Amino acid sequence: MVRTTIDLLFYHRRLRRLVAIDLKIERFQAADKGQMGLYLAWLDQHDRQPGEESPLGLILCAGKSSERVRLVRLEASGIRVSEYMTELPSRDVLEKQLHQAILRARERLALGTGESR
Repeated sequence: MVRTTIDLLFYHRRLRRLVAIDLKIERFQAADKGQMGLYLAWLDQHDRQPGEESPLGLILCAGKSSERVRLVRLEASGIRVSEYMTELPSRDVLEKQLHQAILRARERLALGTGESR
């Protein structure tokens, strides 16, 4: 029998919820969502305390396809996917990514869809 475990588990005080983090050494796969969903269901049933919100899951992987992430419809599941880097990109690439992130944040704020603190 193969057993899997959550790689990291944190409690976020301001959000009042557990945050499970699963580290992957490969690209994101649709099956990763199912595994994280199982972790979150278990945490919700066995570890969630009165007054806490449902747990969140974060899958950190070596790569992801935005199309694949969109197709598995993570937005309603409390699961997010992000990539990690093993090498820093060039300064030009970092500046471009930072600029794009600022523009996206400003757009969300203008639309009123920014997350509150």
